[in-house]
Amino acid sequence: MNAANHYRETLDAAALGYLQRHQAKFLGDEQNLFNLGVAYLMASHNADKAMAENTVSRAFGELKHGGERRYLCASASTGDTVVIVDPASGISHAVPVALICRLLLDHPERQRLRAAT
Repeated sequence: MNAANHYRETLDAAALGYLQRHQAKFLGDEQNLFNLGVAYLMASHNADKAMAENTVSRAFGELKHGGERRYLCASASTGDTVVIVDPASGISHAVPVALICRLLLDHPERQRLRAAT
């Protein structure tokens, strides 16, 4: 494993651990928990802001949906299409990134978990 991968795995574990330890204090206030998680990674692991935000976003996803059996297959995905594999059924789903953006990211009610500046 190279140093960059080790650093990313360390950040991922630190972010998930931080969110797990502090989520009960911030029930209903995910934005504050997100911001504090970013600040924690920046202060304790010397992560730059973008890296910390991306890492905490991934950790939130894992925290909320950690029991999900389906997974993203990075080797089969492209810049325009995400391939999601369901190992239980053996089915792979090709989902256009544009659809994901339209339904999840661009919808005003779903624009959350952004760092306050």
